[in-house]
Amino acid sequence: MQAITRRLGQHSLRPTPSIPSINSIYPLSDHYYGGDHPRYGSTLASHKGMGHLVRKGTGGRSSVSGIIATVFGATGFLGRYLVQQLAKMGSQVLVPFRGSEDNPRHLKLMGDLGQIVPMKYDPRDENSIKAVMAKANVVINLIGREYETRNYSFEEVNHFMAEQLAVIAKEHGGIMRFIQVSCLGSSLSSPSRFLRAKAAGEEAVLKELPEATVMKPAVMIGTEDRIMNPWARFAKKYSFLPLIGDGSTKIQPVYVHDVASAIVAALKDDGTSMGKVYELGGPEIYTVHELAELMYDMIREWPRYVNVPLPIAKAVAMPREVLVKKVPFPLPNPEIFNLDQILAFANDTVVSENALTFTDLSIVPHKLKGYPVEFLIQYRKGGPQFGSTVSEKVNPDSYP
Repeated sequence: MQAITRRLGQHSLRPTPSIPSINSIYPLSDHYYGGDHPRYGSTLASHKGMGHLVRKGTGGRSSVSGIIATVFGATGFLGRYLVQQLAKMGSQVLVPFRGSEDNPRHLKLMGDLGQIVPMKYDPRDENSIKAVMAKANVVINLIGREYETRNYSFEEVNHFMAEQLAVIAKEHGGIMRFIQVSCLGSSLSSPSRFLRAKAAGEEAVLKELPEATVMKPAVMIGTEDRIMNPWARFAKKYSFLPLIGDGSTKIQPVYVHDVASAIVAALKDDGTSMGKVYELGGPEIYTVHELAELMYDMIREWPRYVNVPLPIAKAVAMPREVLVKKVPFPLPNPEIFNLDQILAFANDTVVSENALTFTDLSIVPHKLKGYPVEFLIQYRKGGPQFGSTVSEKVNPDSYP
């Protein structure tokens, strides 16, 4: 019996031609890639869509979609929704992060075992960026910030980082799709530095990679959004909401889940979205005042506004912009009175008449009223089930 066991053990340890070695699956090298690498110098032009990738399974989270996506900015607002949709279809998602290891922790649950791979990196270190991009065939850039900090300016975050990613992706040679997420209203002539930097980032990416896809979402609404949550918190704390100007600026807010769906739809097409710019706005146009009314309706409180003239709003927001680079400590992040957002909201921001939209990606965006804003029930005074009609809103005068 012992002799039979030994023979079986020796036989099981022999390599079989039907099972490739780990080195053939993940070739190891001392260099990420460079001029001596056979893939160096190729561009996205040789790839048309993701149709030729090897796929296995029925399309669920335990399948293999063939997509290995590096999602820069995945720990942000839009990132979690995009990672969830990519992982749900069996893609492997590489998540670069630069802070604590707890930052990407919530993303690991969205995919099958080993499919969500957090990788620490430094956005100012080129070799670090190459490392997180080395095994990928798709790069998605979600990096963006609507306010400055002591360490990062508008131009560095929204322009130079996007340009650097495009250059490295071009040198990589194995990147089949590059998607740059910008912002609706971005323009080199905008009064907002954020929107100018976003426009410069778009131009830089398309200059390096003409086959890249640019997505320009409008103001995004969702559980972790940066517009209705700050409004609700301010209204609960101070019993009123300041409206910059008279609140008549028109915007076209979009549900964040629809934006993530648009990015995935562009990845799954036959290459028709390559080299194109999509403007992603919701199905309805709101004024800022109407959107605030929707917020008040959902938290079931009586609306009370204070109209703040534009010059006064700028004066309130100016001290932070002046001191942010001068003081030796970080300043609080602006929410309501963000100078750059005040300038951005001074003009209407809606989808252009002849722009490519959700329709061209075969997506029907959600209307905001209903499920997309249900997260605001957390701000109701008497709990989620408090009140049932508009007449049951709480009048701020009745507060103790």
